[in-house]
Order: sequence, then structure tokens, then C-alpha cells
Amino acid sequence: MVKWGKNVMAESQSTQVGTFVEHQLDRLAAVIGNRLSADVIAIYGPIYPGADTRVRQAIEAHKGKRRPKLAVVLDTGGGIIEVVERMVNTIRYHYSEVVMIVPDRAMSAGTVFAMSGDAIMMDYYSCLGPIDPQVETSDGKLLPALSYLIQYKRLKETEAGKLTDAEVILLQKLDLAELHSFEEAQKLSDTLLQEWLAKYKFKEWKKTETRRLDVTEEMRKERALAIAKQLADCETWHSHGRPISMATLTHDLKLKIADFASDDIGLKGPVAEYHEFLRDYMGKIAAFHFVHAKGICLFYTWSAK
Repeated sequence: MVKWGKNVMAESQSTQVGTFVEHQLDRLAAVIGNRLSADVIAIYGPIYPGADTRVRQAIEAHKGKRRPKLAVVLDTGGGIIEVVERMVNTIRYHYSEVVMIVPDRAMSAGTVFAMSGDAIMMDYYSCLGPIDPQVETSDGKLLPALSYLIQYKRLKETEAGKLTDAEVILLQKLDLAELHSFEEAQKLSDTLLQEWLAKYKFKEWKKTETRRLDVTEEMRKERALAIAKQLADCETWHSHGRPISMATLTHDLKLKIADFASDDIGLKGPVAEYHEFLRDYMGKIAAFHFVHAKGICLFYTWSAK
């Protein structure tokens, strides 16, 4: 079992309990992979710089014959959209087909990541989220780009006499260069989601459902862009952290989502057990980001200080 961590504290976690859990992760990943005829990788935690490196390391360390399909078990509260792009590029370099499995949540930039799959699997409890990628400011803080832009627009459009003293000070402190980077991050999120949906998830969309018309590439792109705009509409979701369920995605956004808990797919038990083992192990070793593939655990821990 290959294990790479941030510090000596992380490297020393090879206890009997840890070894047992790692073997269980390998076993359960094998069950999921065999039922989907796919290799399996789990990506858990925030999507910050370094996450893309761990994904590359895990995929390149794969031993034996590689299957053409990869199942990505994803659990994330979101992160930086450029990191998502690098992970998707890495995955697509090695695999021609990708299925995204979301046992719990894939929020914000994680939603864009999920939309890069040829298929998405969830259950009734799983959720995606509104698209509002996080952007790192000059002082190292991470801020939700779209939420920040909306508040800036609101302050700019408010009559000067109606602004509070605190709002005036905030408006004066806003960095125009950072605001531009927020705008570009949001545009990139829309662009990537549109590109990936049209190229991968909609690739088998050949006929319209009602009129049975031939579906063109332009129609796929238009439909993908419409979904991107829906997911980025703060007036619809009201909250950056609003969970969007499988039912809402299928009914309101008309996205086809497979239910991994259904009897015909048969992944309910293995996915739930895999998810619980992995989350529990992350807690035991104080890891906030974790990548697992067969024989490989790559993680980043909180500082031992």
C-alpha cells in the first residue's frame, strides 16, 4: 500500500487499524469496479492546488492492465475551477469513459467536475450544488466568485445616500483586479461545464424526445449552456451551499442521473460502505484531502503543530 502524506505524522499512520481499513477500501473499490467494468478512484475533500497532483500520482501508479472506463467516487465541498480542469484533463488522458459517483455531495466546482463524466450516479440523499467557484484573493483567502460579484453589483447600483458607512468602506476596499479574476472564474466554470456536458454526457443524445429530431452538436452545446446558466442562477438557489438533489436535477434540469441504489445497478451497499470506511479513516488520520485507488492512499493532513 503506497501512502504519501504531508508530514511524518501522516506517514506514521500504518497501524493495524489503518492497514485493515486500507484493505477494505481496496476490496470495496474492486467490487464497485467489477460491477461497472471500470477502474476506481476516490477523490475526497476540497479541490485546492495539490489535489490535481494526487489524482495524477494515483492514476499513473496504477499497476496491471488499465480498463477503458474509470469510476470516480467524489465527495467535495468545492474549490478552485482551474484545479478541476487539470484533474479532468489528467483523467481523460488515460480513460475514454468516466462515470461519476456521488455518495454524498459534490458542490460548486465539484458540480462542474461531476458534469465532466459520461454518466453521473447519485441516490436520493446525494446532492450537487450551485456553480460558484472559489477564487484565491491576494491575501490568501478563498471567496465564492459569483456571490462576491453579485454583492459588488448590488452595492454599485445602490444610491450613494442609501449605503451604510460599512458598505461604503467595503466598496472602497474592493480590488478591481480581483473582481476581474472573479468574473473570469465564473466564465471558465460556465465554459467548462458547457464543453464537458456537450462532449461527454450528451454524446449519446441523438434524437429529441418529443419530435424525434436529429440532435446537432450546436443543440448539445445550447442545452449544456442552459444547464450551466441554471446552476449559476443565485436567484433560483438563494445559497452557495444549497443542496440540489437527484430529483431536482432530473425533474427541473432534465438531466439523466442513474440511481446507484437501485436494485438493477446493485451498488448501494458497496458504495455506502466504501464511503463510510473512507470518511472514517480520514477522521482517524486527520486528513482533509484523500485520494484512493487500488493499493494507493494519498492524503494531506492537518498540521501536527
